[in-house]
Amino acid sequence: MKRFWLVMLSLGLVLAFSAQAFAVDVKFSGDFYVAGMYLDKTTVLKDTGVDGPSTAFYYQRLRIQTDFVVSPGLKVVTRMDVMKRIWGGNRATIATPAAADSQSAETRFENENIAFDHAYIQYSSPIGTFKVGYMDDLVWGTAFNDSALPRGVLAWNKEMGPWNFIVKVIKATDNSYTAINTTATNADLDNDKYAAAVKYTWTSGEAGLLAAMYRDATKRNTGVPANDYFGQFYGLLPYAKAQIGPVKVQTELYYLWGDLKKYESAVGTDVKMANLGVFVDAVADFNMFYVGGTFAYISGDDPGTPDKQEGSSPLVNGGLDWNPCLIMFNNDRTYWAGTIPGYASAVANSSAMNNAWFFQGKAGVRPVAALDIMASVSYANADKKPAGVLYNAYGWEVDLTGTYKITNNLSYMLGASYWFVGDYYKGASDANQLNNDYMLINKLTLTF
Repeated sequence: MKRFWLVMLSLGLVLAFSAQAFAVDVKFSGDFYVAGMYLDKTTVLKDTGVDGPSTAFYYQRLRIQTDFVVSPGLKVVTRMDVMKRIWGGNRATIATPAAADSQSAETRFENENIAFDHAYIQYSSPIGTFKVGYMDDLVWGTAFNDSALPRGVLAWNKEMGPWNFIVKVIKATDNSYTAINTTATNADLDNDKYAAAVKYTWTSGEAGLLAAMYRDATKRNTGVPANDYFGQFYGLLPYAKAQIGPVKVQTELYYLWGDLKKYESAVGTDVKMANLGVFVDAVADFNMFYVGGTFAYISGDDPGTPDKQEGSSPLVNGGLDWNPCLIMFNNDRTYWAGTIPGYASAVANSSAMNNAWFFQGKAGVRPVAALDIMASVSYANADKKPAGVLYNAYGWEVDLTGTYKITNNLSYMLGASYWFVGDYYKGASDANQLNNDYMLINKLTLTF
């Protein structure tokens, strides 16, 4: 009998130590960066007595994606950001409500420690691939207009040869009565998005069209008739990318229209939405040298038409993922150093470009395979002047960057930028004086 139990115990130990044969296969990927930034002016005010000081600091972020592969067609995907913080700097505090992170499902406080942004199931079946859980939304086509923001998503896509068909349901905001939200008194106060898209890929490029419906009921039944409205509007977002000889061209357009504010009482004035964004970028690459240009347009809101919003809404901008300059319209600079104010809150240089015409010329050289040096000159001005703003010009910016690939996974970037500040930032008075601004940055990035 003892021999029997000894054999059974031995078999049990063999099974226990060989459990990895039955366990989940785990795959890791991600990146880690450490950067240092010097910004000469944190405002563009001049001779006011409270002109913005300079700032200099180091910051870092570790991002880890983990794929738990249960079977060849089934996995759970997670992604977390770790220690996203300024070295030795003041930490974000826990507040109510907590300060949001612009590109995270978690708060800024949580991102300074450990913040999970992705957690979803991916199942590849004969009828298509299903994804269910928290994953990136607001990503489509080119980098223009992208602001990768994790949200709850139900997604399906099916590839059929060169075609890819996509359907998504996105929950942006939920105000239902829950154990946490015990003050809710109405059922329909959510913000939802429904999207369908198609992509076509060929040897030298791809093109696609996304159609979306947005329904925002977060302002319904507020108890204040002047603020009691809901929005329902629609979007079309076509894009294309193509390689034509040495020239890579990419373009994207988006148009949003519908009811931004539809009042359920006679107190408020309905507001229609009609927003347009256009992006065109072309780069000719001749191995050692390359040259190119970028044009972008985002409609601005006309202050003379209060019943229409032609631009300047959170959904209509260049996106947080598209950073054409080092200072102007750069989310990395804004996230870590903050906005750069002018003489009014309406004239602050923040992250995503909006209400703008943007033009950029750029050229680069690769003297050796591991080194890429690029220079660019950019100009931007407002499409519409907000009330109380005298001028349109955002200004000129000159950027110079050099990126050296130390190994296949490790690179170092050094950049310098000078911003000739435009008169837009004078606000309502021509007597207001402006300071130009410049920035130095270096960044070490490891991918794995």
